[in-house]
Amino acid sequence: MIIKNTILFLLLLSASVLASCSGKKATNQELPAKVKLSTLALKDKIKGGWAGQTIGCTFGGPTEFKFKGTLIQDYQPLVWYDDYIKETFELDPGLYDDVYMDLTFVEVLERIGPDAPADSFAVSFANDDYKLWHANQAARYNILNGIMPPASGHWMNNPHADDIDFQIEADFAGMMSPGMINSASEICDRTGHIMNYGDGWYGGVFMAAMYATAFISDDINFIIAQGLKPIPENTKFYQAISDVIKWHKQYPDDWKQCWFEFEKKHTSEVGCPEGVFNAFNIDASVNAAYVVIGLLYGEKDFYKTLEISTRCGQDSDCNPATAAGILGVIYGYEKIPDFWKPSIEKVNELKFPYSNITLNEIYDLSYKHALQMIANNGGEIGNDSILIQVQQPEKLRFEQSFEGMYPTKELLVRKDYFNENIKIDFDGNGIVVLGNVKSQCNIATSDFVALLDVFVDDVRTEQVKMPFDYIKRKYDIYHKYLLKNGEHKIELKWVNPNPDFRIYLRSYLIYSEQPNKKSEPTN
Repeated sequence: MIIKNTILFLLLLSASVLASCSGKKATNQELPAKVKLSTLALKDKIKGGWAGQTIGCTFGGPTEFKFKGTLIQDYQPLVWYDDYIKETFELDPGLYDDVYMDLTFVEVLERIGPDAPADSFAVSFANDDYKLWHANQAARYNILNGIMPPASGHWMNNPHADDIDFQIEADFAGMMSPGMINSASEICDRTGHIMNYGDGWYGGVFMAAMYATAFISDDINFIIAQGLKPIPENTKFYQAISDVIKWHKQYPDDWKQCWFEFEKKHTSEVGCPEGVFNAFNIDASVNAAYVVIGLLYGEKDFYKTLEISTRCGQDSDCNPATAAGILGVIYGYEKIPDFWKPSIEKVNELKFPYSNITLNEIYDLSYKHALQMIANNGGEIGNDSILIQVQQPEKLRFEQSFEGMYPTKELLVRKDYFNENIKIDFDGNGIVVLGNVKSQCNIATSDFVALLDVFVDDVRTEQVKMPFDYIKRKYDIYHKYLLKNGEHKIELKWVNPNPDFRIYLRSYLIYSEQPNKKSEPTN
């Protein structure tokens, strides 16, 4: 069946390439003061956004993080068939963290209203039972242990603050704020700082702003430019996306050259400890660049946009999900090429993974919330049409994570600890200790929580909790930034050892106030 449908897929590519969307094109590169949409058009665009996001996530799922720092070559097939989304719902529901986190935020808005405070969003997602990773999981642990937003997402408390997490969860903010970038940014402020800061937060703001603009323009270059306007120009995120735009103009027919120029300049990782000395890169600015490459070189063709944003590699499900979601708003659901629809239509009435609502219900809820936002921001709601007061984007405050922190080395340990303390001597101004609690006897579930007393330079500074439960786990054993640069020692003492478990120390990452010199090898 897969082979048969793959052949059909290849035969239908030419039809997809010819697909285009209608609508008035922004030619003067200026936002209008007001935009009128029919109620049917607004509903259709919102449905197209959610459907596009789900399609894109599924499409890129099989290659997620299998191509790190390299392209997915042209000879590798990218498969699609009519049962693809339904099968993925059943077999790999964790793939859809792009979407089920959005749905949590939508449910909070429905329950509390458009002014729901950050704490309401935070508590809801932290206590849900779905799988999370990186900045999301670090934030979940923080919240469950009393560190609330914005502190839960700040880089001093979250080593993954610049990661992609909020960037892939901000779709809902743009889809409920058509033409209203500042309103979308305000929602992103409340939700994005739960798990991210700096570039990690800007990534979500950028995506939400592009979604908001996609309701009122079908000009990809204009949408990207408007999306970038809220981001301070002196941030690494702004510089990264600006360079993609520049290289697209320089190499308009060669997306791979654009990708290569970006890799050379912008893929040096500082934050996420798993990627600093590794080809793995989940940084928001890097993956946002892949979304933009897909949108620019995809030229509004649905398949081409999906393919390029996927073949850029790294987080290859999230990037086509965002690109296809934005394109879905531009198209509207009805103009998404028919080839893609059977797969999404088979799951529209199913409960979305880790959720109590269906996609059809989400379409309706986002439409309802969009009407609320339009009315609250000076718009007019008629029986058949809607008048939107378009907002001129306002610049956001400057934030930068990991200032004064330069990774200098990673030491692999890969050792289980039980009856001995973890002792680390290092020279620098920061450290991240990577590892987890593991079962010694193949225990699948347990409420066990390891307690580790932390001593920094012989002074007990805190006690960290390390749940064995995967949903509540601490993503990294320990981290400490902005120590006085110099010699330090860390000791972790397990105060409640249990013979059924071990503390697995994978590695530790050291930072300094100065970067390594290229010409000097490290010991």
